Amino acid sequence: MMAQYLEIKSSHPDAILFYRMGDFFEMFFEDAEKASKVLEIALTSRDKKSENPIPMCGVPAKAADSYIARLIGAGLKVAVCEQVEDPKAAKGLVKRDVTRIVTPGMILDTALLDEKSNNFILSIHRSNGAAGLACLDISTGTFRLCESADLSALFDESVKLSPSEILLPEALRVDRDMAPLKEALQNSSFTYLEDREFDHRGAKKRLTEQFNTRSLEGFGCEGLKAGVGAAGAILSYVSETQLRKIEHLDRIETYGLDDSSLRNLELIANLRDGSRKGTLVGTIDKTVTAMGGRLLKGWIRSPLLDPKAIEARLDAVSEAKEHMTRRSLAREDLSGVFDLERLAGRIAMNQGNARDLTALKNSLMALPRLLEQLTDFGSALYRYEGDAASLAELAELLHRAVREDAPLTLQEGGIIREGYHEELDELIRLTTDGKSWIAELEVSEREKTGLSSLKVKYNKVFGYFIEVSKAQSAQVPDSYIRKQTLVNAERYITEELKEFETKVLHAEERRSTLEYQIFCTLRDAVTQKNAELSSAARFIARVDVLLSLAEIADHNGYTRPVMTTDGVIDIRDGRHPVVEKMITAERYVPNTIRLDNTDNQVILITGPNMAGKSTVLRQVALITLMAQLGSFVPAAKAVISVTDRIFTRVGALDNLSQGQSTFMVEMEETANILNNATANSLIIMDEIGRGTSTYDGLSIAWAVAEYLHDLSGAGVKTLFATHYHELTELEGLKPRVKNFNIAVKEWNENIIFLRKLVEGGTNRSYGIQVARLAGVPQRVIKRAKKVLSVIESDENGDQKNLGRRLGEGLPEKKAKPPRKNGKAKKKESGFVQLALFPSRENPVLEKLQSVDINATTPLQALALLNELKALSEEESKS
Repeated sequence: MMAQYLEIKSSHPDAILFYRMGDFFEMFFEDAEKASKVLEIALTSRDKKSENPIPMCGVPAKAADSYIARLIGAGLKVAVCEQVEDPKAAKGLVKRDVTRIVTPGMILDTALLDEKSNNFILSIHRSNGAAGLACLDISTGTFRLCESADLSALFDESVKLSPSEILLPEALRVDRDMAPLKEALQNSSFTYLEDREFDHRGAKKRLTEQFNTRSLEGFGCEGLKAGVGAAGAILSYVSETQLRKIEHLDRIETYGLDDSSLRNLELIANLRDGSRKGTLVGTIDKTVTAMGGRLLKGWIRSPLLDPKAIEARLDAVSEAKEHMTRRSLAREDLSGVFDLERLAGRIAMNQGNARDLTALKNSLMALPRLLEQLTDFGSALYRYEGDAASLAELAELLHRAVREDAPLTLQEGGIIREGYHEELDELIRLTTDGKSWIAELEVSEREKTGLSSLKVKYNKVFGYFIEVSKAQSAQVPDSYIRKQTLVNAERYITEELKEFETKVLHAEERRSTLEYQIFCTLRDAVTQKNAELSSAARFIARVDVLLSLAEIADHNGYTRPVMTTDGVIDIRDGRHPVVEKMITAERYVPNTIRLDNTDNQVILITGPNMAGKSTVLRQVALITLMAQLGSFVPAAKAVISVTDRIFTRVGALDNLSQGQSTFMVEMEETANILNNATANSLIIMDEIGRGTSTYDGLSIAWAVAEYLHDLSGAGVKTLFATHYHELTELEGLKPRVKNFNIAVKEWNENIIFLRKLVEGGTNRSYGIQVARLAGVPQRVIKRAKKVLSVIESDENGDQKNLGRRLGEGLPEKKAKPPRKNGKAKKKESGFVQLALFPSRENPVLEKLQSVDINATTPLQALALLNELKALSEEESKS
């Protein structure tokens, strides 16, 4: 047995081997030592008397899944080694083999998965300067790939997908370029495959065979060699770990990389702890099925660009919003639908049990009721294009065959209903009648022998036997054959009892075997309907999302947006969908804003911190995104021109683990916007340049605002919030720049935030007042006002000696240095950054501007040149 164990283990050195021995899974050697610590179970040993006893631990086979889950949660892999032949029929050692390998990315048990999130295994491959990424959720069959020349963009996508497991070529094991990915995904499991698994030719062959297609053109990835290599590696790994063809994988989706807006706008996860709280999906997700919840996330990640498709969704939401009763009944029917995608996946992978079949049946039985509720809806999105009759037949089959109270295990019977299979019914009657016969035998033997303590019992060692107390054992009939002596009782058998036992035990054994065979036939019948089940799952998910959007529109007072392509975004009394649900201390103040390509293309928004600038920016982005995913929006009225992308630069988290400061992240995101935005984009810029020195930041902000206004000669719609009040000067320099500010009211050296966006700029930040509201000590506030007064009193804008002028006992402002011999003292050396907006003119420039060129003679010009030279030298010394 140990030789067999070691041979099987040698093929799976990186996995904990669950070795089946009867009713237990045993682990040995290092596996036992490692697993016993994780599972907190006793570590024993085999051959305890030998010099080198073998470490050993085990878990009951019935509870194996829960133990496997704990090992997977610890980042380990488990190879499940089953007995692949009947021990009773085996000659010598029972044959065993690994039937599946469970890894973090290969989990099929729905109890271990977040129902509204995907459990992705991810693969990355580099080829000819391109980087490819593929991801698979084997529990749902979701299979996707993308490709980019930017490796960092691929890493960002990897982090967003939050994979449980990552596959890499062996060649990248020590590649320094992979360090940021490993650092960012420390909690994910990394697996290295041979480089040949990522080879494009082999990968393409595996994919076309899986999808039964001639090429990958139909999936849009024929020419993406790096992406196809990554996808092919995943498929190879799945086949290796699951040891069978994956029937429910019938397509792959090609997509483009998401941008930073997903993170910056907190669409799916908040920036603080990664949860749904305070996110768009957490606010608008009222789906009642797991499939709907996952689909809504997909819609948010990939809003529509086709106006006709957007209008089709809006039509469907509008219908459901108006038909409240129908909507409510349909959502009630949906609430009884289990996760069809994951149920079908488990069953197709031979992981499903009888309760999975029952859940599938109940879900399919809800489909006709759902379709009935949708008959009054005219939208094509509510029409089911699949074969409802075929699924109804499958549901009826499962209803007739599978018991509602079927156990979790498959080998002990109790799965199939009586009346479904004639031979099984006979076996069930035999075992049931046998129990009655045992009860009657016990009564008759007591009466016949007069032994009041006599009982007929059963155990796995002796089978059926008669037990009599020690006190009455002398009175047993001679026909009783003693089988076992206990402290307080004697056990006997009779010829009649042995004949009955042979008959009943054979029937029970045959019943269990036959029930399992019937179950496997039913499971195969379900697997053959994978295409229909997939179609039904997609339909149910779509309906669930549409009804959910109608529900939140009805309850939250959302309105239908008017979709256009004329470049105008006009939002009347818009609200931030998340913030309005979270604030309790004050009333939410709606705001109106208009963006277009003629007059209001770049809107500069000034105002103090906490006034609500960021909220206004984000609500415009969120309302636009909601409209393009087909949702009603939080506004009195909204006209939304379809945007090709929403770019955001609205705050950054330090990414020190990857060597990136806040300012570096800010500049990278800004560069991405400037390099990729088009005239049809929407750009949200919040406090750009604040991560560096004042003058650097102001310079960058000014240049970026100008660039966006002039982009490709047409500009791009931009909301630009800033503390740099100097930027308001752009309104007079650029025709499509408009100034707005968030209004505040001053009262007794305090400010009241009015939260209202009004026209015009502001030249105050109210920073000290905000600091007071935040609870900064009064002493600090008083000193800050003093510093501000000194800075503002410096008419030359020269703050070089600010520290000295604010020192104790020194005058507020230092007098100009005395001259010696008609010359000023030499100025101390040191770098001084020039102000972008000096407070006084240069005397050389002033002199030049006063000259009338036409009235100047050559001699006067020479004299003027000499004067200008002297002024220039004097200015440089002052």
